[in-house]
Amino acid sequence: MLDAETLEKNLAGQKAQLMKFLDFDGPNGAKIVNNYDWFKNFGFLDFIRDVGKHITVNYMLAKDSVKSRQESGISFTEFSYQLIQGYDFYHLWKEEGIRLQMGGSDQWGNITTGTELIRRMGGGEAFALTTPLIKKADGTKFGKTEGGNVWLDPNRTSPYQFYQFWLNAADEDAGNYIRIFTTKTREEIEALEAEHAQAPHLRIVQKALAADITARVHSEEELEKALQASQILFGQSTAEALKALDARTLLDVFEGVPQMTVSKDALAAGLPILDVACADTALFASRGEAKKLLAAGGVSLNKNKVEGDYTVTLDDVIGGGYLLVQKGKKNYALVVLS
Repeated sequence: MLDAETLEKNLAGQKAQLMKFLDFDGPNGAKIVNNYDWFKNFGFLDFIRDVGKHITVNYMLAKDSVKSRQESGISFTEFSYQLIQGYDFYHLWKEEGIRLQMGGSDQWGNITTGTELIRRMGGGEAFALTTPLIKKADGTKFGKTEGGNVWLDPNRTSPYQFYQFWLNAADEDAGNYIRIFTTKTREEIEALEAEHAQAPHLRIVQKALAADITARVHSEEELEKALQASQILFGQSTAEALKALDARTLLDVFEGVPQMTVSKDALAAGLPILDVACADTALFASRGEAKKLLAAGGVSLNKNKVEGDYTVTLDDVIGGGYLLVQKGKKNYALVVLS
């Protein structure tokens, strides 16, 4: 249903992601093909004559993917998709020598239609290999969090958010995911699980899982940034680490934290810390409360403790347009420059 320009953009994006995991060089390198190349000159009448005649409607209706939709309704486009995907397998078998198609269990019907076409149209043999769809321990679909899907593209899911997704997996899910998504050996995984069982609160399996997959998807450098960002909310990071965060990661780390607004022009002239901290009541209920905590050393700006006479300037800005005010150990407000 997408236009050609969008499809080309998606293909380029997919190849860029796959290049992190597959070797595309050399005679045995991975290869990406586009089924539009063999369908663009294949007329509809030719297709139903040369391909459609080999598969009966009864055969197509017997597929679980079709049977489950018959009551609610299924369009002709969706119904015919198994025949199109089946022909893809036949074409690749004939032109590229492909004998195995892999996919999720929901693809079983489409893939076996391909093996049937290969048998009937070419007298050949091919195979299907499917795996169960990945779900969480509670039965919900993998990746369906409150914030949406988990994307490989850092513009859709930042490396910090990506790392946090795996880190926050339930113990049962983490044990499953580390077997699916990492290249660790059985012995390594079982050793991690034994260590985890001794101190579950340390989340040893989750940390190993998150580190492994974040490094492979995004790089060791991005993993290190994610680790540093993860320490900020727990008070174990430095002001320098906070300043190193880009705007996207900063906003990800402090998602849900109250925000206040301060004029950039006013900050250029310098503002007392009290005016910044009390820009509204997001963090302090009154100026009196803020004064008392400032005097007691209980207020920090960008992870540095400040006193009541401190003047905030543009030099204090982090992430290209923010200030972080902290009350005590766990209460934050993000000041946004307007």
